[in-house]
Amino acid sequence: MATKVGVSCTDDLLKVGSSKYLLESAISSACIDNPSVVFAFASGSIDPTTFFEEIREALGPYIPIVGGSAIGVMSNSFLSYRKNCAGILVLQSDIMNLTIKCDSGLNFCEEKAAERLMKKFITDIDFETKLFMILYDSLKQPKINNLPPIMNSSFHLLKGIKKNLNTGVPVCGAGLIGDYEFSSAYQFCGDHVGMGHLIGILFRGKIKTYYRIMHGCTPLDGIYRKITKIEGPILYEIDGKPVVQMINELLGDEDWQKENPVDFLTIGVNYGERYGPYDEEAYVNRLIIGVTPDKKGVLLFEPDLEEGMEIQLMTRDSERMVESAKKNANVLLSSILQNGEIPLFGIYIDCAGRAAEYLKIDVEEAWEVQKVLNAHNVPLFGFYSGVEIAPLLGESRGLDWTGVLIIFTEER
Repeated sequence: MATKVGVSCTDDLLKVGSSKYLLESAISSACIDNPSVVFAFASGSIDPTTFFEEIREALGPYIPIVGGSAIGVMSNSFLSYRKNCAGILVLQSDIMNLTIKCDSGLNFCEEKAAERLMKKFITDIDFETKLFMILYDSLKQPKINNLPPIMNSSFHLLKGIKKNLNTGVPVCGAGLIGDYEFSSAYQFCGDHVGMGHLIGILFRGKIKTYYRIMHGCTPLDGIYRKITKIEGPILYEIDGKPVVQMINELLGDEDWQKENPVDFLTIGVNYGERYGPYDEEAYVNRLIIGVTPDKKGVLLFEPDLEEGMEIQLMTRDSERMVESAKKNANVLLSSILQNGEIPLFGIYIDCAGRAAEYLKIDVEEAWEVQKVLNAHNVPLFGFYSGVEIAPLLGESRGLDWTGVLIIFTEER
């Protein structure tokens, strides 16, 4: 068999004993005898060094371990974001080649860190390059007392990547985060544990990659509003009016100001037809992390919005979220099968804000992804992230409150 994929997850690492047990369980589940790489994710409550070193001791010094902090993990039959959850995917393949490199200077300048990383890949990128995956530290500065966290910018990061990557190569990935309190996150960088790191994973070989974005926001009222004052990720004014005052009036109270991030509202940019039928695939949404301490503005996940841009206030729609996950997972598998491809495995990068417990709903949208992949016997591994990255409307972008499903197939 050209490719083997073993997955093992737990909702309580302390109960199973160690990450070594998880590794052995993943290996035995697929009869793997020559691992190529290990993807490993663990919640922020788990000591990352111990978790990593137990895997390293069992694997030996040469097999790379990539991943890091995640609020939760999932597989075909498992989903959890409990305090001590963890998951491991072990990949063995003679048709897929992975090259892994990292840069440690992300917190100083995202764009320059990305440029340095890409220079390390110059000799590796060729016609067999099928996907470039990035995993990075979402947090430039964790939440401190009543101050909201400062996030690393996927916008500037992707800007640095695009300068040195063929435009035909899709970029997917995630900003890592370990808990809902925005505590410090960790990255598994192949051969060590780091913080403030950017990891690049180059997928090459006789494979193809398919991906699809799951959405779930809808316009609050359909009104286009103009940004009239913004500085980096801090939005101050919309239509000449203080944004905090405007949201207070829209929602009828100030309770939303206590939320980090804000549960109900997001900021949306429509890249499609201005007054055409609503098309979720034309929108990029930005989560509101919280209100600034002086209550003069709101802090966004990304600094990519500018003065003069037209935006819409969006609501997070749980019902549409589940529908989108079901529809897009089915569309993705259907296109693969219609092309005569053989699915090897899937990776689901899911925004932690979409978890049912966080939203106080009874249905996990990721269940729809599990159902579709299970129906076609496709191995699945997933984790909950802070930011998702995938191509949208011809350009790889940082996304908020989405799910990104990537499926690898054997090239025919």
